[in-house]
Amino acid sequence: MKIVLTTLNAKFIHTALSLRLLKAYAEPEYEVEIKEYTIKDPSLNILSDLYEKNADVIGFSCYIWNIEKTIEIIKMLKRVKPSLRIILGGPEVSFDVPYWMDRIPEVDFIVSNEGEETFKHLLDEICGEQKYHLVFGATYRKDNEVIVNPPRPNMKLETIPTAYRFLEDKEDIKKRIIYFETSRGCPFSCSFCLSSIEVGVRYFDIERVKEDLLYLINNGAKIIKFIDRTFNIKRDYALEIFQFLIDNHQGCVFQFEITADIMRPEVLEFLNTHAPSGVFRFEIGIQSTNDATNELVNRRQNFEKLSRTVNMVKEGNKIDQHLDLIAGLPEEDYISFKKTFNDVFAMRPEELQLGFLKMLRGTGLRKQATQYGYVFMDHSPYEILQNDVLSFSEIIRIKRVEDILEKYWNAHRMDHTIEFLVEHEFPTAFDFFQEFGDYWDKQGWSKIGHQLEDLFLRIQQFLQQRATNNFEIIKGIMIYDFFLNHKHKPRKTWWDFTLTKGEQANLLEYVAENSQQVSASFSDLQLSVKDLHKHTMIEVLPFNIKHYFKSKEVIISKTLLITYFDPKMQKAYPFILPEIGAILKK
Repeated sequence: MKIVLTTLNAKFIHTALSLRLLKAYAEPEYEVEIKEYTIKDPSLNILSDLYEKNADVIGFSCYIWNIEKTIEIIKMLKRVKPSLRIILGGPEVSFDVPYWMDRIPEVDFIVSNEGEETFKHLLDEICGEQKYHLVFGATYRKDNEVIVNPPRPNMKLETIPTAYRFLEDKEDIKKRIIYFETSRGCPFSCSFCLSSIEVGVRYFDIERVKEDLLYLINNGAKIIKFIDRTFNIKRDYALEIFQFLIDNHQGCVFQFEITADIMRPEVLEFLNTHAPSGVFRFEIGIQSTNDATNELVNRRQNFEKLSRTVNMVKEGNKIDQHLDLIAGLPEEDYISFKKTFNDVFAMRPEELQLGFLKMLRGTGLRKQATQYGYVFMDHSPYEILQNDVLSFSEIIRIKRVEDILEKYWNAHRMDHTIEFLVEHEFPTAFDFFQEFGDYWDKQGWSKIGHQLEDLFLRIQQFLQQRATNNFEIIKGIMIYDFFLNHKHKPRKTWWDFTLTKGEQANLLEYVAENSQQVSASFSDLQLSVKDLHKHTMIEVLPFNIKHYFKSKEVIISKTLLITYFDPKMQKAYPFILPEIGAILKK
């Protein structure tokens, strides 16, 4: 019997841990081939590739991002090979199983929830006496009837073989993101999340975890994402893993989902002291700062302690933080969500993800949809369209906030500019993103592409129509940000230079002869006039930007911004020569 396990990943760089866990558990009794695609691959290409495998059984791992395309492929596969046995598994089909069996009659079996043992048992029955009623955790068809078997008890994790050491994966370890688990389950019961369904947390043996991590690191892993729902729930376990990774990271980056309000200060102090810069990354689900909303979704969260954690991590300057929000939770109207956004943006996370509530099958909140007046998409991703306190038009407006947030803040294209705008030009951060988002949509820019220069031009146009008194100051900060976004000297700019080419040449000669006036570090570069022409760009700003960054005070004084684009390091280095008014007059 030839068995193929497959899925459609969101991106090529992703890997499906679920398929490897199933393969590891099924072997050596069964030879299982893994074949991964992406949701962007043409359906006909996937179909023809799977057809040519000439498999007897194909298992699909189903998620919210791939279910609709997976269904399309399954239907075509069954038409061209009716004898094929098709098995579905994964979080998207583990709930409302009769619905899926009815919607996709081409499917023979569904494996619900934890799948390793159930999948292996199902293969035994397909090959053997076909007593499918004995396969707990499986759903099957019998005489045109769908039979849903009782669930299978949780597995003992020590019975699951490692899923990280297949020879066929070795070459890809350094090229793709590795998903890794040290535990299963979640201690919390948030009603919008599937993780709340399993009670309790189970851990893999820590020595085995270390061995697997070391194998991946030694074979060139660049990014390892831990999929544990709350990595830091068991402090001693987390600390031991943190220490192990600090000792053995070899430049690999590790991402963890943590619950920030239960993070102990001593753990944070340990990380701030010992963690190498850029090696750890934290993902923190805040979702809402509205206490009433959190209570309605069974979410316990102390925002004061959470803020302490985020701020301590930020002060340590070692770990990037990705904070999550969800718009559309019960009783969180537009004004309340605005406050949530501002509460969280005030912590200036490296990345702030603004998501929209999805009414996932199997969650408590989906069962309460009528109670809160939810209207949502029938098919994946089940995103809400409105509820009793948040209208569809308000959701559309918040989506514009999300768009600008992604393009400008999360992409870090002009951090200093955004900082000035939200601090000095707009009542709140949310007001900036909302007003700019509305303007962006009105201009029709959401329907066309953009280059980096376009992003600067568009925010300039937006600010000019507001007739701000600080426009020249903002423009100066934008120029600074623009230079910082380039590894090499940019070929074109989005503004007209203040100086003529002759004036620029004179200033470069002056800077080459008086480099110490700029700074000692600039002088150490020992740049000739030729080097300056080739690897720098200069512009006159109307204020002392160096003083502004130090004190947040704007002093009007002509200042020369000299940006050196290091060809070896491929990085921009800005330098400031203040008070050049007298030099310009010469």
